[in-house]
Amino acid sequence: MARGPRAGVSADPVRAFFRALFSVVLRIFFRRIEVSGLEHVPAQGPVLFVLNHPNGLVDPAFLLCLAPRRVSLLAKAPLFRMPVIGSFCRAFDAIPVHRRQDEGFDPAQNRETFETARTVLAREGAIAIFPEGASHSDPQLRPLRTGAARIALGAAAMLAGPTPLRIVPAGLYYRAKRTFRSAALLHFAEPLLVAPVRLASGEEPPAGPVRELTAQIERALAEVTLQAEQTEVHALVERAQRIFTAQDDPPETPPTLREEFDLRRRFLAGYRVARIHWPDRFTALAQRIDRYELALAAAGLDPHHLVPQGFAWRRVARYAVAALAWLLVLLPATLVGVVTHYPAYRAVGFVATGLARGADDALASIKVLAAMLLFPLTWAGTALAMWRWRGVEAALWTVVSLPLAAYAALAFVERLDRLIGGARALGLFLFKRWAFLRLLAERKSIREDILALGREIEDVSPA
Repeated sequence: MARGPRAGVSADPVRAFFRALFSVVLRIFFRRIEVSGLEHVPAQGPVLFVLNHPNGLVDPAFLLCLAPRRVSLLAKAPLFRMPVIGSFCRAFDAIPVHRRQDEGFDPAQNRETFETARTVLAREGAIAIFPEGASHSDPQLRPLRTGAARIALGAAAMLAGPTPLRIVPAGLYYRAKRTFRSAALLHFAEPLLVAPVRLASGEEPPAGPVRELTAQIERALAEVTLQAEQTEVHALVERAQRIFTAQDDPPETPPTLREEFDLRRRFLAGYRVARIHWPDRFTALAQRIDRYELALAAAGLDPHHLVPQGFAWRRVARYAVAALAWLLVLLPATLVGVVTHYPAYRAVGFVATGLARGADDALASIKVLAAMLLFPLTWAGTALAMWRWRGVEAALWTVVSLPLAAYAALAFVERLDRLIGGARALGLFLFKRWAFLRLLAERKSIREDILALGREIEDVSPA
């Protein structure tokens, strides 16, 4: 039997605990997380969130932790039978969806699932669905299933209050979804108002309105996601954007992830126009970008390291002293953190790589779940050893200090990485000035070519 959101106070502490836990885990896995468009989410009334699905179980975790509404997810039924994940699904009031490829599939179960979802919306609740049907790493949206539209139209027909049903498209953007300590954006777009269709009790929405609403949802999701014909196009646009945004004197406040996302969308739109109107010119620019990135990689640099103004000796001295001071402060805790957690860290990577089997959309999810299991086991095992060696007080101190030592090690490694990158750039600036200036000049030239091409694209593009 399909289960809807549980009522009562007893479920709230469990949900609150898991929500807090996932929030901490996401903040650790991703160095930078941003949410935009919260003004588009109605504070009250029925809401159906529709999202793209590029990153496995990480995608629903973002929505559950960051949405301003209490949300129930539609999740594939096999997840409910998994030992740990099933507990998460039940804690977050997920509604199981039964697919044809699932063992023991019965179409009658999904009719009950749809009725449960419609009832939640009719009571002015909020549910979420990934209308692509499955997580994937395709370079563009997959064709949408009709379930979201069928649920929405059925719920709109059941609403008795004055508040209409709204569909809120939400886009998930990951700078590098499989990379630890990357960045992620959750953006809510303007809601779609669902026009009710008159239905008899128990009647399914007609095919015409379902197709029309599904097409509207697909267009709305296309506006909050990055679309390209091939994965290689995304890689090229990412390289071009990285070069384009590098500046001689970067601003103190970096651009928001929403601004980064919008710029990448403009680059993708420009790519499509340039390939049609100036294929030779575009190919030559793409080859220059590739050669430039290879030269930077050979030097161990990033486009943002080429900052001549940053190499004034006073500025370098201040930065070096501050960075080294922080590294010295963090060093004792870092040594404890590395020695204690390195086996678990390596095991997480080994387990994730083996289980994901090349599926990029599953890798981050497996890493997160493996870390949530292996790191607490590390803390518990170390605390048990300290209890047997030094007593209860030492064990309690271990339980408190080890997570802090792990975080200190993480901060140390990140600061050290930035310091090494800056030192490489400084060494190139001091001892191979000609190579530094050549890279700098090439970056400026590529940026000017991108700007010139962009102006011509604006001239030929429809307003």
